Amino acid sequence: MTGARKRVGVLISGRGSNLQALLDASTDPAFPAEIALVISNRPGVYGLERAQSAGVATATISHQDYPNRDSFDGAIDAALRGAGCEIVCLAGFMRIFTPGFVNRWPNRILNIHPSLLPSFTGLHVQRRAIEAGATIAGCTVHIVTPDLDSGPILAQAAVPVLPDDTEDSLSARILEQEHRLYPSALAWLAEGRVRIDGNRALVDGATASGVLLSPSL
Repeated sequence: MTGARKRVGVLISGRGSNLQALLDASTDPAFPAEIALVISNRPGVYGLERAQSAGVATATISHQDYPNRDSFDGAIDAALRGAGCEIVCLAGFMRIFTPGFVNRWPNRILNIHPSLLPSFTGLHVQRRAIEAGATIAGCTVHIVTPDLDSGPILAQAAVPVLPDDTEDSLSARILEQEHRLYPSALAWLAEGRVRIDGNRALVDGATASGVLLSPSL
């Protein structure tokens, strides 16, 4: 890798398993991004311990301490910029940003969602997939836009929905693929390989099969 690594801020609300995948990837000097700051909107969550164990700076910015979304988003924005962050990764961050915040970070906010978007946006997606009779589920890394779970798709990984799946068992298999997918997508963005064409994310040097990761059934 040539050039300075991109500084990344990761936003969490809980245990931070996807954060751990990003931390693990960033320990490789060849990885094009470093985790510069981890922010939680909830105090005392395990994800903060993961970051501290990795020697990464942390901050708790509780949404309950702010009178409205704009002021909370402003505090998050100031912390990210103060740490020199260039990319923002959402890793189980359970808040919805205002359009103003998103527009201050154009095409520089990534999110990972536990479904094959555009299907099953929002919450409880594995339960909804099973109830709908879906035979394939998975996860999606996408660019965040002001519309919920609707930004350009960078990468997806598919898993089968098994006949005896429960919400928990399906969630666990999807989570394994999230941990594989998120570092790859972050690397593409940090390397400057992502081009946005309308609502499509094009990755230089990646074929369609290289973007869709389908583990063996």
